[in-house]
Amino acid sequence: MSRLFLFTFAVIALLHFLWPMPVHAQSSPPPVSQCQAIAQSLPDVTFASFKPPTVFGVQATAADEVNITYVGHSTFLIETPGGVSIATDYSGWYAPPKVPDVVTMNKAHSSHYTLTPDPAIKHVLHGWGDDGQPADHDVIVGDAYIRNVTTDIRSFGGAMEPDGNSIFIFEVAGLCIGHLGHLHHELDDTDYAEIGRLDVLMVPVDGGLTMGAESMSRVVTRLRSALILPMHRRGPPVTNFLQMFGDGFDKSFATGASVTVSLRSLPRKPLIYILQGV
Repeated sequence: MSRLFLFTFAVIALLHFLWPMPVHAQSSPPPVSQCQAIAQSLPDVTFASFKPPTVFGVQATAADEVNITYVGHSTFLIETPGGVSIATDYSGWYAPPKVPDVVTMNKAHSSHYTLTPDPAIKHVLHGWGDDGQPADHDVIVGDAYIRNVTTDIRSFGGAMEPDGNSIFIFEVAGLCIGHLGHLHHELDDTDYAEIGRLDVLMVPVDGGLTMGAESMSRVVTRLRSALILPMHRRGPPVTNFLQMFGDGFDKSFATGASVTVSLRSLPRKPLIYILQGV
């Protein structure tokens, strides 16, 4: 009888050990950003040193090229070496030449988002929270890693709405590409630490619908990206924005709406590059 009991107990213990355990709610940790700053002590922010990274199993080399096309208003089409296409501040008003794989949106105005995007778009990323919480994106699509840093926006009544805008950051081919969205206030040290290094910066230059040229120029100067692409120009000429920058920045007007950029081709001196259509 005791042998039977011991055998039964051993079988039950073995089955308990081998039986698949229920999966607990444990999400995978977000990807490690190659571009994010390390805030060792605020307000002194030390940016992570650059090393050519291996991005999600895809080796990024200095020759990998990203194509960026200005579509209109705040919409750029980013095309990665792996064939992923991303449209920023997508509203449907300014349609890219092809249906993008990913779209990002901000809700400051209807020209920056749509609630009825093309159903063929696989990934729709809102820059605002849909559940009362700030938007929080850590998305890998092909050879692109997409994340966001939220900022506040002005409501139509003038009050500030927390986390209504997102600065989207696209990490691809070793490059850090940032789109400021509808930025309504200057950034603080915590924001800069969360953003990290930006090699390419898409910046609104409307002169006041987002922020005045002087405030926006301080953000651009602090980020000190290698390639700066103005967008969202309404009203004042883009030269008003360019006048905010001295000899530490080069300025140039493109002959087309697109630019191809890689780690190897980044300007050594920050370049404000105005694509056709802006």
